[in-house]
Amino acid sequence: MGVRRQGRACTGGQRRGPRLRRPVLLGVAVAASVTLAAVPCHAVDTTDPPPQAAATPPSAAAGVPAPVAAPAPVPPAAGPSLGAPGPGTPTAGTPTPGSGEATPTGTPASWPAFGAYLDYGALGVARIDELSKWLGGTELRVGHTYLPGDRWANIEGPEGFLDVWARWRRQRDDRMLVLNVPMMERNEAHVPDEEVRALLRRGAAGEFDRHFKALAERLVALKVPDTVIVLGWEMNGTTYTHRCGPDPENWKKYWNRIVSTMRAVPGQEFRFDFAPSRGRDAVPWTQCYPGDDTVDILGMDAYDQPRGLSFEEQVKEPYGLQAHVDFAKAHHKPVSYPEWGLFRNGDNPEYMRGMLDWMARHEPVYNTLTDYCPHGVWTCEKNPKAAEVYRSLLSHLPHVTPAPAPTPVPPAPTHPAGCSPLNLGDWVEYWLGGKLCVKFDWWSRSR
Repeated sequence: MGVRRQGRACTGGQRRGPRLRRPVLLGVAVAASVTLAAVPCHAVDTTDPPPQAAATPPSAAAGVPAPVAAPAPVPPAAGPSLGAPGPGTPTAGTPTPGSGEATPTGTPASWPAFGAYLDYGALGVARIDELSKWLGGTELRVGHTYLPGDRWANIEGPEGFLDVWARWRRQRDDRMLVLNVPMMERNEAHVPDEEVRALLRRGAAGEFDRHFKALAERLVALKVPDTVIVLGWEMNGTTYTHRCGPDPENWKKYWNRIVSTMRAVPGQEFRFDFAPSRGRDAVPWTQCYPGDDTVDILGMDAYDQPRGLSFEEQVKEPYGLQAHVDFAKAHHKPVSYPEWGLFRNGDNPEYMRGMLDWMARHEPVYNTLTDYCPHGVWTCEKNPKAAEVYRSLLSHLPHVTPAPAPTPVPPAPTHPAGCSPLNLGDWVEYWLGGKLCVKFDWWSRSR
């Protein structure tokens, strides 16, 4: 079942540092006193000026809401075993749904990447740090946003819309940008099945390729070529114009055209996430699967619904959570959970604990909680019990800093034989074109 994203707009909108100078007059005087007896010695690279101070990154957007009041964070001694072995292999450190009786296992480097959908624009970026503080400093490494699906110009990634997300992604190598991309304009306009079938035929014939080429070029230009593209999400439902049910065969052809078009753009490193909603919905999501060649990640949107369905039943139902990981394993694909959260069963801590445990054991590429009412736990005050579970299990997770790139070591300076270099300082040496070195016998030749 499709869930409308709250707050997604239809249009996008968005010195050189001082150097510490050595005494110039002294440097010039020393240089003048030895120039007559000195031999030029280019022991440093003189093609570039002295280094400049690093630029200051842009400040975060304002207007962050106050977090929901909740119990003080508890270190995850009773949390899920994030980083545990893969599907179907729980260990002694893995909790079971409803228990919370385990100690995390696995190394910090293996903790799954996670985040939350917090808003589509700059406010969503600013809220990432605030949610991290609410979690006791646990870092959210995944940023998640959506392209507006009202018209093709916005599906192409309008100027200014993605810039703030691209800047956030580029600030750290271990971050991930997840972007939901509609396959059709008027995506939430309740377009009838007959018209959807006609649109899918046009898409399969290549009529809309140019829009996705433009989007790919835009992402590469913003230097986020490794964006995860959640294309045509929840296609097995009835909410969106890009749904699969009216014509599954042409839907799959259309998906394949889009992926091929975006992959053809030079510099791209996109990963494409096929993400149906959990359960059968309007059609079995397996009927929409476009093939292994054009799917990199097998996702699932997994909200707590319908009313009265327990988490265990959500695992075991046809086309449910277990069927999803089994299908992914059979097709050698990693899994993800781009959307998940509370819904029809209200403030449900059992669902929250169950989902966190499930994701800890099955190691998704990423997961992003939908954090607004009725689904969320931070910006939504209606779910205090589930918020306590989420916060206690994910607070104070260790921060993993990627290994820095090795610093290039400049070659050792070389000097002519019998020459002693003088240290006159960066500023003087820059204007002289390099170091000066004095012959060892200069004093005897001057007598």
